[in-house]
Amino acid sequence: MIQGGISQHIELSSEVESISKIENFIDRVSDQYQFGEDHYGNILIALTEAVNNAITHGNKLDPNKKVHLNMATTSKHVEFIVKDEGVGFDYDNVPDPTLPENIEKIRGRGIFLMKTLADRVDFEENGRIIKLNFSISNN
Repeated sequence: MIQGGISQHIELSSEVESISKIENFIDRVSDQYQFGEDHYGNILIALTEAVNNAITHGNKLDPNKKVHLNMATTSKHVEFIVKDEGVGFDYDNVPDPTLPENIEKIRGRGIFLMKTLADRVDFEENGRIIKLNFSISNN
């Protein structure tokens, strides 16, 4: 977690409908911290993918399981931590969606998008926690 910053937390039920709350959350924090449009889009897409994966793959759409989203920010960085209550996954062996054999597959792009859009992505607790870090400036 970013030290010395301001933090926020939301808890989501593991239902597809919860994903729509991410845009509202990002809208609020974007207005509050004045993220630029480029940062807003990257954060929105990467965070939506992370929460969708936590709900769908981590918690297997079990409404009794929660997804926890923490955000911490400083004037130069913002970090989002998404934690699910699933068993985790082997994040080092996710197929590359840009390879010819995977191009036509509908699934498998979320982690690729997160890694492309965030400045840093870290996995913890066997993939149950994903940290998305973005370098921002509030100029």
